[in-house]
Amino acid sequence: MASPEITLEAVPGVSEIPAAAWDACANPTVTVSPGSCQLSGPSYNPFVSHAFFSALEASGSATLRTGWAPRHLIAKAGDEIVGVVPCYLKSHSQGEYVFDRGWADAYERAGGRYYPKLQVSVPFTPATGPRLLVRADQDGTVIGTALAQGLKALCGISEASSVHVTFAREAEWQLLAAQGFLQRTDQQFHWHNQGYSSFDDFLATLNSRHRKAIKRERRDALSAGVTIHQLAGKDITEDAWDAFFDFYMETGSRKWGRPYLNRKFFSLIGESMPEDVLLVMARREGRWIAGAINFIGSDTLFGRNWGAIEHHPFLHFEVCYYQAIDFAIQRRLKVVEAGAQGEHKIARGYLPQTTYSAHYIADRGLRRAIDDYLKRERAYVEEASRELAESGPFRKGIDEPS
Repeated sequence: MASPEITLEAVPGVSEIPAAAWDACANPTVTVSPGSCQLSGPSYNPFVSHAFFSALEASGSATLRTGWAPRHLIAKAGDEIVGVVPCYLKSHSQGEYVFDRGWADAYERAGGRYYPKLQVSVPFTPATGPRLLVRADQDGTVIGTALAQGLKALCGISEASSVHVTFAREAEWQLLAAQGFLQRTDQQFHWHNQGYSSFDDFLATLNSRHRKAIKRERRDALSAGVTIHQLAGKDITEDAWDAFFDFYMETGSRKWGRPYLNRKFFSLIGESMPEDVLLVMARREGRWIAGAINFIGSDTLFGRNWGAIEHHPFLHFEVCYYQAIDFAIQRRLKVVEAGAQGEHKIARGYLPQTTYSAHYIADRGLRRAIDDYLKRERAYVEEASRELAESGPFRKGIDEPS
């Protein structure tokens, strides 16, 4: 019996796609047979869930008004959705963490029009995860290729200059390259759990200087009477969200001018995905003073936003990095992703990790120029990552995280 023809369609919002159909593609639970290509799974990633995108769009954080107009691409076999790409038509390059403003400026100085562009990503979230979401009972290469071709067609229909698939998995990066997308790399800093039974077990793998420094930082962070609280699930009340949002606004306003997420977003994720959220909150003299939000995957803890209304030495490191390691050890999670940038994370056990993005540039001249630039950039990222990894804090003779 012949397989049904694959048809593609773009829809103007995640609400247009049934949650069960989206999640069957984003976080498939079906066992994948040996030798098959599955791009999306099998580990659970909260950021690509229907609930997370619903919160972004229903809250007004990622909408046409904010420059993120949904154009989610779906692939159907007959009447069944077998693939999804979370995609937005954008009028700017904010909230992406893979920077292309230089490309935009050069193209527009040459008389071109860079915006709108298509952005395949989780808005405001520099975390690696699947971008070509394919149901587990489908061939990932076949559906992924159809989705990649659909993105190029959507680029033309939308009169966009380009398509940018950011923080993709390496297998998707390679598939997209085969479809004419340019390859880009960058780096983040991730912590890897080597089967540690406790934080002290992790510390024992570090050299003496770094081990002593971390112990001192953890002690000094709490020296002003600060206590640390891990809140998850039903323990995250609206009062806790109110406090965290104050931290987020205070810090975000200083860093970006205008924070991306609004207060409604946090209530929505608290309602729809409470077991996927970890708030690490700091308290002093009866009030919350700082906090960080994390999202819990099946094997990864994703650190996201941090903020504070009181500033104490090393409190940021304790709330964002050391508490995340503690939690990952307790939950037996394999990885902590601590967000974008930050070479200072190396001294705290977070080592360089390559990140991947793929870019389809419609204009041939611009494509040639960017391709040449990316070849040199990839070589630089590879060399920089190697040098930074060699400066890691682990004792000689200890197997470093892979």
